[in-house]
Order: sequence, then structure tokens, then C-alpha cells
Amino acid sequence: MNLPFFIARKYFFSGKKRNFINVISIISMAIVAICTAALIVVLSVFNGLEGLLRSMYNTFDPELKIEATRGKTFEVSDEFLNQIKAIEGIDVVTEVIEDYAYVRYREANMVVTIKGVSENFIDQHRIDNSIIAGDLKLKEGLVNYAIIGQGVQYTLSIVPGNDLYPLQVHYTKDVKPGQLDISKLYSKKNILVGSVFAIEKNYDENYIFVPLSFAQELLDYDKKRTSLEIKCADGANIQKTQQQLKELLGDGFKVLNNDEQHADLFKLLNLEKLFVFIAFSFILLVGSINIFFSLSMLAIDKKKDISILYSMGATNKLIRKIFLFEGAIISLGGAFIGLILGGFICWLQQNFGLVSMGMETSLLENYPVQLQPLDFVYTFVSLVMITLLISYRPAIIATRYSAVNQL
Repeated sequence: MNLPFFIARKYFFSGKKRNFINVISIISMAIVAICTAALIVVLSVFNGLEGLLRSMYNTFDPELKIEATRGKTFEVSDEFLNQIKAIEGIDVVTEVIEDYAYVRYREANMVVTIKGVSENFIDQHRIDNSIIAGDLKLKEGLVNYAIIGQGVQYTLSIVPGNDLYPLQVHYTKDVKPGQLDISKLYSKKNILVGSVFAIEKNYDENYIFVPLSFAQELLDYDKKRTSLEIKCADGANIQKTQQQLKELLGDGFKVLNNDEQHADLFKLLNLEKLFVFIAFSFILLVGSINIFFSLSMLAIDKKKDISILYSMGATNKLIRKIFLFEGAIISLGGAFIGLILGGFICWLQQNFGLVSMGMETSLLENYPVQLQPLDFVYTFVSLVMITLLISYRPAIIATRYSAVNQL
């Protein structure tokens, strides 16, 4: 058996007496365990929030999105679309026209983001499970239908399927100064509301889907599009397809995957997670100061034992190892308990929902948590570093008692 570890274990687990030093050591271990468990829980909540955001955006946003590098729009031709569709792995290419518009329903009105999509948007099946009222459709024969967010429905008091009152959509034109004809300042079209979706508050309160032809006529975009939304075939390599699109389109276009469409948000979330990890690591460091005091007092209390070990041929290295192992038993023992406790709390939240979101949502009722192995690894590594930092000084102090007179 490793001699320094054997002696350190005897000091900590001594059953003959429980003095003040042992009590401080046990309290130190408990503090480390609590701080470790709290860190695991908080990091898991951030992981859960990130997963929640991804699930929301994957519902609303496409797997790949093509936008112009410069400007808001770009022209689309049949040849251009055929080149894109010819790339291996692409299943559906949806043309999109997106802009702000003013809508009015009976006596209510608001500004929304109108999103004109080609009919194959339905084939992407992105919002199938998010429809809460009406039938998912953009056209039925020659009749156009709008798919509106739940927030828009509440604001305008719309009843889906009511053909008596159409939704009036107004769009302000880009006209030259001095235009006196009011009718040329804006365009107006009516459309029936076919269904209502509920995904997330920001989307629900702002978005209306309409047929592409409706948006073309209203906004006068002709062959211009604001983006192309792509659904890849089942089993296709999205990264490979994205790279092939970039090579085909060149520098004039951006090809964005799900994460890149919200890159700033995910960077911010990861940055917050990093700062939380650093903050809790400092809390762990402060909580571990008790270990420093307990080891220092232990070195004073065991100075006679240390002098005996020196007389038996012990070296400074051996004495330092004893106290480093003592600090490791306290710190890493607490860390082990804390990791198990934090993981267990997260498991309970995942399966039984200990803490609710405290709000009505169409997505989930309880706070999302997600355990990631790397969080456990980083937490354990940080605790090892803290243990070495805290234990080194008491270990040096212990080597000073090499010549204590025996009574």
C-alpha cells in the first residue's frame, strides 16, 4: 500500500477520537460536495436551455438556409434552382420572401413579419406538430390561406376558418418623395386565415406564413427572394451538403446551418455558461479554504508524529505527500459525493419535474436539464487543481517539524 496515502487515511478516518480538526475536515468535505452539486445542476440547466432553444429553432428554421452576402434579396431562376436541387442530399428547396407588413382584422391591427413560402414548404413538415387550430394549408384551389402565430391570433382576435372576415395585409412601397397619390404609397391584399401555430412567443407574436405568389404580388418582388430554405434527405450528411452548396454558390451567398442561423445567441449562451463555471469555481475555492485551515491545524497537531517519521528516515517529499493526500481525501471525497448528488438531482428533474417553469408554454412545463459528461470532467479537473493549490502550503508547513523534542 502507498505509505503516504495510508497515513493520510488514518488521520482522516481515525475512530479513536473526533477532535475539532476532524469536525472541520468533515464540514469542509460537505461544503465541497454542496458546491460541486450546485455547479453540476447549474451547468445542466444551461445545457437544457441550449437544447430547448435548438429544438425550437429546428422546428421553425430550416436545416440549411441560403442568403445573399450583400443586400437583402437576390434573383432566382429555374436554372439556379435546378443547380441547387442537383446536389446530392437535398430533398426540398423552398423559396422565401420575408418582410414587414401591416395587417388588419376587423377593428384590430398590428405590424407583423410576413413570410411568403412556396407550396413545398408544407413538404418540409417543420410545423406540422405545432398547428393548434385549423388545417395546415397555404392554398386550396385558387384560394390563398395564411398560417398565423398564436400571438397574432390573440392580438387580432382571429377565428381560423371564418370566411366572412379576411385578413387585410398592407405593405408600404418604396416610393419617391413628392408622391401625392395615396393609393401608390402602399399595396393591399386580403387573405383568409387557415390555421394557427404555436412554437415560441417571439415567433407566435410576429410571424404569418402566406403563399409565395401572394407575397410576390403584395411586395412586388417578382423573381427576387430573401432566402432559400433547404430540407436535406433522410440520412444525408448535412455538413457535406452545406460544403457543396458553398462551393457551388461562391462568395456571393451564405449557406447557414441551424446553429449558424442563431450563432450570436448560442455564443452568448456558451459565454454565460463559461462565466457561471468560473464563478462557481471561485466559490469552490473559497469553500475549500476550510481545507487549508484544517490541514494547517493537523500539521500542528501531528508535529510529534512527523518528527518520529523523520527519525525513522522519512523525507520532506514523503511528509508533503501525506498532507497532499489528506487534502485530496477531503476535497475529492466531497467532489465525488457532490457529483453523484448533482447528477441525482438532475435525474429527478428530468424524470419527475421537481421545478416547473412557472409559466404556460406550449413547449414544456418543467425546467429543462441535460447532463453532459464533459461538465463532470471539467468540474473534477478544477477540483484537482484547487486541491493542489490549497494543500501545498500546509504540506510545506508540516516539513518544518523535523526536529521536535519528544516528551
